[in-house]
Amino acid sequence: MTFTDFYRLSAHAVICNAQRQVLLLKATYTDCAWGLPGGALDLGETIHQALIRECKEELGCDVLIEYLSGVYFHRHVQSHAFIFKCQLTDHTQIQLSSEHSQWQWFDLSELSQVQRIRVQDCLNFNGQVLSRSF
Repeated sequence: MTFTDFYRLSAHAVICNAQRQVLLLKATYTDCAWGLPGGALDLGETIHQALIRECKEELGCDVLIEYLSGVYFHRHVQSHAFIFKCQLTDHTQIQLSSEHSQWQWFDLSELSQVQRIRVQDCLNFNGQVLSRSF
């Protein structure tokens, strides 16, 4: 790897309700997939700053970051994703941006295999940040 190589980083939030369901957003771009709130880091941002900005943009509200649970390399997009456990602030009203058409709470069993692994790692966090490659 050289100094001029392009490298992608993103930060995403695992947000659960009282039933331990996970909040996912349905994208309005590319394949219109369901995914965790969050996105790519802008130049000069820390992973925490990016997560807070992305959640504010996508959800229309602030999140409280609890901890970083894992870092995951995704070969198909040549990117590392930082996964954080987060909470919505009290009395939050989600207001989606134009990047997403819907939001919904999902049971873990409804998530894709990769998404389920990342979320289970987050919910089973024991103080050690995990690293996996997909």
